[in-house]
Amino acid sequence: MSHPRAAPTVRRIQQTVLTRGERRLLDWLCRRMPRWTTPDQLTLLALVSAAVVFLAYALSNADRDWLWLAVAGYVGHWFGDSLDGSLARYRAIERPRYGYFIDHSCDGLAILLILAGIGASPFVRVDVALFAVAAYLLLAVHTFLIAKVNGDFPLSHLGAGPTEMRLLLIGLTVTMYFDAPGAKLVPGFSGFDFFVSTCAAIMLAVFLVQTWRTGRELSARDSAGRG
Repeated sequence: MSHPRAAPTVRRIQQTVLTRGERRLLDWLCRRMPRWTTPDQLTLLALVSAAVVFLAYALSNADRDWLWLAVAGYVGHWFGDSLDGSLARYRAIERPRYGYFIDHSCDGLAILLILAGIGASPFVRVDVALFAVAAYLLLAVHTFLIAKVNGDFPLSHLGAGPTEMRLLLIGLTVTMYFDAPGAKLVPGFSGFDFFVSTCAAIMLAVFLVQTWRTGRELSARDSAGRG
C-alpha cells in the first residue's frame, strides 16, 4: 500500500522589531479563542477582510470617509492571517501541505485585492499599484523557492514582515484621509504614487539581490558536491 509523501519541513524565519511582542499577543489570543473557531475560518476572515479593504478604497472615490473601513479591514486581515497558522500550531492540528497551500494561495489573492483597491482609489495610479503587486509576488515566489532549495521560509525581509507592511499601509491610508488627494510632485504623479513606487522598487531590489546571492551559494554548494 502506498503512502502519501510527507510534507516538506521548512524553518520559519521572522526577524522584525515587532516579532516578539506580536508572538506574545498571538499566544495570548490562541489561549482565549472559542473552541468552535477553526484555522480555516480565520483564513476566510483574512480573505474577506482583504475584499473589504478593496471595496473601501474603491468607495473612497465617492467619500474619503470610507478609508476608515479600509483601516478596519487591515485589522481584520491581521487577525485572521496571523492567527490561522498560530491557532493550528497551538492546538496541534496542523495540516502542513493543505495549510501551506491554502494559506499562501489566499495570501496572494489578498495582496492583489488590497493593492488593486489602492489603485482603484483616487490617490494612487493603477499602473503604480500593479507594479507593487508584481514586486510583492516576485518576492513571494523567491520565498517559496528558498523554502524548496534551502528548507528556510523567511517571513521578513530587511527587518519587515507582513505586520509591518500592514502598519505601513494603515499609515498611508490615514495620510490619504487627511491629505486627499495628495500633492502632485510632477504632472500626473502624486506623493502617494511616489511612496508606493518606492516601496515596490525596494521589494524588487530585495528580490534581485537575494536571488543573485542565493544563486551563487547554490552554485558553490552544488559544485562542491560534485568534487
